[in-house]
Amino acid sequence: MLRVAFASDDHANVNQHFGAAGGFAIFALDGERAQLVKVAEFPPETMDGNESKLPAKIAALTGCAAVYCLAAGASAVKQLLAAGIQPIRLDDEAEIEPLLKQISAAIKDGGITWVVKAQRKDSDVRRFERMAADGWEE
Repeated sequence: MLRVAFASDDHANVNQHFGAAGGFAIFALDGERAQLVKVAEFPPETMDGNESKLPAKIAALTGCAAVYCLAAGASAVKQLLAAGIQPIRLDDEAEIEPLLKQISAAIKDGGITWVVKAQRKDSDVRRFERMAADGWEE
């Protein structure tokens, strides 16, 4: 399952700047279906350049492969990437449903680079977890 967050104040549209987002709708996708698994909400913020609000927002996205938003400052992008979360900036507000369909199609057929990378990373993590569970012999 791939987890993806959307900066949204209504859980239906990407309509928020990352740093000032009032909430994130987090979906789990497996290529066949998408399910809303979490809604993270925050007090109203202004786009004032105050970076103290970023760690809580990034922590709320733990386990997400990507976050869709209308914009994200350079510091937020750097912190998201360090946390393993790909920021996806949209030029205009967009409905979440068609984006979920695009991501689901990419899970099955490829075509979106960050989805392919996230799937590869997830596969590698599961492989190392299996190796660790089997134990080591020398």
